[in-house]
Amino acid sequence: MRTGEDHATAAEVSVGADGWEEEFNAAFARIAGRFSRVEPRKQARAFLLGLLSNVETRSCWQLAEQAGDRSPHRMQRLLGEARWDADAMRDDLRGYVADELGDQNAVLIIDDTGDLKKGTRTVGVQRQYTGTAGRIENSQVAVFLAYASPRGYALVDREVYLPRCWAEDTDRRAAAGVPPEIRFATKTTLSRRMLTRALDAGLPARWATADEFYGGEARLRRDLQARDVGYVLAVAKSHRATLPNSTTQRAEQVAAGLPKRAWNRYSAGDGSKGRREYDWAWVPITPPNEEGGGHHWLLIRRRIGDGELAFYRCWSPRPVGLPTLVRVAGSRWSIETCFQTGKGAVGLDQHQVRRWNSWYRYTTLAMFAHTILTVITAREHTHHQPEDGLIPLTLPETHRLFAKLIATTAHTISHWLAWSRWRRRHQARARRSHYQRRGHTTTGRRLHNDSRLPY
Repeated sequence: MRTGEDHATAAEVSVGADGWEEEFNAAFARIAGRFSRVEPRKQARAFLLGLLSNVETRSCWQLAEQAGDRSPHRMQRLLGEARWDADAMRDDLRGYVADELGDQNAVLIIDDTGDLKKGTRTVGVQRQYTGTAGRIENSQVAVFLAYASPRGYALVDREVYLPRCWAEDTDRRAAAGVPPEIRFATKTTLSRRMLTRALDAGLPARWATADEFYGGEARLRRDLQARDVGYVLAVAKSHRATLPNSTTQRAEQVAAGLPKRAWNRYSAGDGSKGRREYDWAWVPITPPNEEGGGHHWLLIRRRIGDGELAFYRCWSPRPVGLPTLVRVAGSRWSIETCFQTGKGAVGLDQHQVRRWNSWYRYTTLAMFAHTILTVITAREHTHHQPEDGLIPLTLPETHRLFAKLIATTAHTISHWLAWSRWRRRHQARARRSHYQRRGHTTTGRRLHNDSRLPY
């Protein structure tokens, strides 16, 4: 149990812990009304605090144990049978981000991430390429939309990717609870839907960026132009561009023909090891008729160490300088940071659920928990300058402190022992079922060859 003295001491040696608890309560108040009954409302608050704690994994079992529940049933019910709308909570999350991190020059970022899975029954799982592993693996892939502003960055929307083999399999859809109106959609289609939702809701942003998987999609570029949102979208080296002299060349050919004076050295932002400096060049290009209007460029990035090239298709409704395009291109790494800190701090990838609604509920709650940490970190940067010799507070460090100062819970010895009995009883049932499926027999309370079974 924390005391006022504990909070005061923590504030003196590090940061204002009392303010952090107030921020959590204010953030939760934004979504509390989504739960019409007090029981799921309390459970959702406990779930968020569990995500922000230092439990080993964010399974319903460990979150329930952390919260003081007697079994995981309440946490499981929150993700399954309880009545609440994850999309409505997503809208609340987007409003929270707009209020606390909003900036007219912000960047919307599209990317996908995969979670490695076993079996075939978890919604969307199949053998497919995932950047998480860097190869084709049995995995579940989801597309995310992130928001990056000078104050911080957060995930604001999400869509699980449903492969065609899933979309066309009635039995698998029914078993995973996929709504009947859901049809197959490509990842780029999902990204366009999320961008439309964010912009229709008035989320302030002047730019969008994505990697080359999405940058090669002409419909995405046209959507952004129609909304007057500039873009810096990565494209492949084989991407063809028409130069002002009416010649059409591959992007790599354009780069090869540039004179030495065309290159300029700029930083694409600060990384964990310092400034990410590259050489950059930009070339005006002539767009197809259906993409006319505004200003179009091919942006080229050259790595200083080995000369490796990367290419971007750029557009802005008004003239901008090269440093602006470089800033937007560099901001794409913000979503990678969101994935890394979201998975590491709040268990974005630890959803041990199989069904459609449960995935959206867990993921939205994890995104909300991550945004709370982002907002707290941003406020600390504004109100508390670090002492000499210290770097500014990072989100992972905010999480470590929040877990210790705010989310820590104290329970009786009997609580921990009861959970130990619960786990061991469940493991015994699982072991017995495992042996029965394999045709083994039991002797008394012991199972033959039980030493070979992992716990």
